[in-house]
Amino acid sequence: MSDPSAKPDTAVIISAKDEADRIGATVTAALAIPGVDLVVVVDDGSFDDTGRVAKAAGARVVRHSRNRGKAAAMESGAEAVRLFDEEETRHLLFLDADLGDTAGEAARLIEPVRDGSADMTIATFSTRVKLGGHGFVVRLAREGIKRASGWVATQPLNGQRCLTRAAFEAARPLAHGFGVETGLTIDLVRKGFRVVEVEVNMAHRATGTDWHAQLHRARQFRDVALALATREQALANLKRPTRPPR
Repeated sequence: MSDPSAKPDTAVIISAKDEADRIGATVTAALAIPGVDLVVVVDDGSFDDTGRVAKAAGARVVRHSRNRGKAAAMESGAEAVRLFDEEETRHLLFLDADLGDTAGEAARLIEPVRDGSADMTIATFSTRVKLGGHGFVVRLAREGIKRASGWVATQPLNGQRCLTRAAFEAARPLAHGFGVETGLTIDLVRKGFRVVEVEVNMAHRATGTDWHAQLHRARQFRDVALALATREQALANLKRPTRPPR
């Protein structure tokens, strides 16, 4: 664990939509992580008090007037951090809004980035939550990442990630929507950045099985498939021989 007196070097970015019941605890736990001096919550078109609760807990809040999706929220959060960090030296720690008190475990994700042994870390949850039919999207992402980059991910869709500012900039523009994690992994591995998985004792809300959950999974599948198709096409274009001029 880091020295609590260490100089702050990490900013937390949390994308949130209608998470008023959990965002306060998540922000509080994130602010207690050694080395974290800034938490930015991107309120992505919430209809509840997510933004107000996050601000009361100590976060800087950026609001989208309408829901723009996870990738756009991550971009907005990173730009907000840039406003407070002109030298762009902070590492970026992305967390889900519904982690609650377990967000403090993200300290483990920062360490390999801080000591220079990784450019991006990805959390693997030691305790799995019930995922319903979510497994088929995970398989799509895992197999697609392996096919596109050769790297095998344990939990390819896990959104808890810490990365250097340089790695984040190298991965832009981010893949659309819920394809962002898949795209991030492929793009950084292909470009030679070091990606490491770190086991953490975190937990978030279990995915349900009602029609809202089914629609969410369908959107995930669509966005992951799009991220994979785009990158596979880009790789095919690179491998395609060019014809010499006549």
